[in-house]
Amino acid sequence: MDTQSPWLDSDQQDLWQALLTVVTALPAALDRQLQRDAGISNFEYGVLARLSMADEVTMRLSDLARECDSTQPRLSKVMDRFESRDWVVRRTDPTDGRYTLATLLDAGRRKLAESAPEHVAQVKRLVFDPLTAAQQRHLGAALTRVAATVRRDLEG
Repeated sequence: MDTQSPWLDSDQQDLWQALLTVVTALPAALDRQLQRDAGISNFEYGVLARLSMADEVTMRLSDLARECDSTQPRLSKVMDRFESRDWVVRRTDPTDGRYTLATLLDAGRRKLAESAPEHVAQVKRLVFDPLTAAQQRHLGAALTRVAATVRRDLEG
């Protein structure tokens, strides 16, 4: 860590400002598209997608919250909405009663499938199309490292 100056150098400042734009404006753009086309938020889409990729489309809520970078209270509110729409069902984990499981139901799978084409097109347009394949690989490697550091900091 640079202990000489508390300030970012010019290149770091440019990178930081670009990253701030991505982390604030990209979710807003994705939310707008999903609200307009599917009536759900980007966060809700992410929850449905993560559940759809889980073994037996079922996850512990604590694991789902962690994978969605969410708090359990926020996820619980989403689960309430999803249950009211018959997109998920929650039940006590039979292997450990301290945990609650969420299972994606057929209606939730259909909602995800209906929402995916426009959402994926938007993600490709905003994130992948501006980059070459090499830039995508470099960005992926860099963001994976930053994400791991941020997650460790949140856990610690």
